[in-house]
Amino acid sequence: MGLFDNIAAPQSAAQPLDKSVRTVSVTFTALPETLEQFKTLPQAALCDPFGTAALTVLALCFYPQDRELCHSMLNFLKGPQPLTTYEKQFIRDRFMDKDYVPRSYFVGASPANNYLPQQPYTINVSSNPYSYQDEGYAKLYLRSGGADSPRAVQLRRAKDGKWYLWEQFLLADIRQPESSNPWG
Repeated sequence: MGLFDNIAAPQSAAQPLDKSVRTVSVTFTALPETLEQFKTLPQAALCDPFGTAALTVLALCFYPQDRELCHSMLNFLKGPQPLTTYEKQFIRDRFMDKDYVPRSYFVGASPANNYLPQQPYTINVSSNPYSYQDEGYAKLYLRSGGADSPRAVQLRRAKDGKWYLWEQFLLADIRQPESSNPWG
């Protein structure tokens, strides 16, 4: 598929944290191939909830090729609370014949192009007026090229000041790629 080829330094358009409604575009010129490369991305400092949300998409993209690497990346993002057995089973169940769902969050990915994103790889993460209503939590939203409404990622700020993945709702069903649609 070539989605994880040509490792290069990523860039982020993230701004300082505020509670206003906004969209942050997080751009990666290339995608990591190892956990070590994942941890060296600027967003891996986990100081910005928008960056942590975007990294969640990257981690999920690895599941079809390497489940253990995906789990390791998600555990890094979850910090002091690693994936539970239930969460691992849920991810496994959601990937049954639907490896394209996480790719659908990249700008340019749509059913018409089989959810192949444009380069550089960009993920738009948005807040709304209710994103910070619970102290220490942020609920941010990502648009899938195959869904009509945005999907949420909830993050939690720990004592160390970092924003960790708390819960993700990114793997809900979306429109299937045109190539697998027998009626299209």
